[in-house]
Amino acid sequence: MSILVDRNTRLLVQGITGKEGSYHASRCAEYGSNLVAGVTPGKGNQVFRETIPIFDSVQQAIDQTKATASLIFVPPAFASDAVIEAVDAGIKIIACITEGIPVQDSIKVMHYIKDKDVTLIGPNCPGIISPGEHFKMGIMPGHIHKPGRTGVVSRSGTLTYEAVKQLSDLDIGQSTCVGIGGDPVSGATFTEILSAPEGKRMGHAGAIITGSHGKVSEKIKSLESAGVAIIPTPGSIGTTMESLLSHP
Repeated sequence: MSILVDRNTRLLVQGITGKEGSYHASRCAEYGSNLVAGVTPGKGNQVFRETIPIFDSVQQAIDQTKATASLIFVPPAFASDAVIEAVDAGIKIIACITEGIPVQDSIKVMHYIKDKDVTLIGPNCPGIISPGEHFKMGIMPGHIHKPGRTGVVSRSGTLTYEAVKQLSDLDIGQSTCVGIGGDPVSGATFTEILSAPEGKRMGHAGAIITGSHGKVSEKIKSLESAGVAIIPTPGSIGTTMESLLSHP
C-alpha cells in the first residue's frame, strides 16, 4: 500500500522550464505520473511536452488543473518562497528538490507550515516514488524500483538508491520510497513518515551530537531496544531484508 501519493495524485512542477526541472518533469511523466501543470513566473500560456500547460503561479495552476502535489526545482534564493506559495495555494504534498537553501530560509518555512495541513519532503531530497502506482515525484532512477510491500525511508539520496537496488535485485518490491533529505532543517522526519510514537526521533545526515546523544552506538541501542533489526553495513541491506521477510 502506497503512502503520500498514488496514481490519482495530480502533479505540478514549480520551475518546470529550467534545465533540471524540465529534465526530471519529463522523467516523472514517462514513469507514469499524472503531470498536469508547470509553474514558472513570466512563462504562463506556454506548454511543456506539447500538452502540459505552464502557469505564472501555483494558484492559477490549481484553479485550472486541480493539481494536488508540487515538485519544486526553484533556485535556492527563491525556493522557500516557492514552498510557501504552494502551501498558500492549498497543495498538500510538496517535495522540494533544491539544495543549498540558506538555513534561515528553511527555518522560516518550517515555522510557517508547522500548523498547516501539508507534508513537505526536503529540501535537498530525491523525492517520493510509489512503484505500484506508477507515480514518482523526484529525481530517483525509476527503473531500479519494483512494486511490492516494503517501504524505504532515508535521509541520503544515494543510500536510498542503494537500498532500493539491493531490494529489487532480490525481488523485494517497494510500496513507497521517500527520501526526506539531509539538510539540518527540513520538513517531514523519519518519525512522521514511519508513524512512530510521539517524542521518538532518529537522525542521520545533519545530526548534531550532544554528549552521548546522536552517537552511532546510542542510536543502535535505542533502535535495538525498540525491536528494530540493525543492518551492519550498507552492502547488507538487501540480504538482511530478505532474511527478515522469510523469517518474520
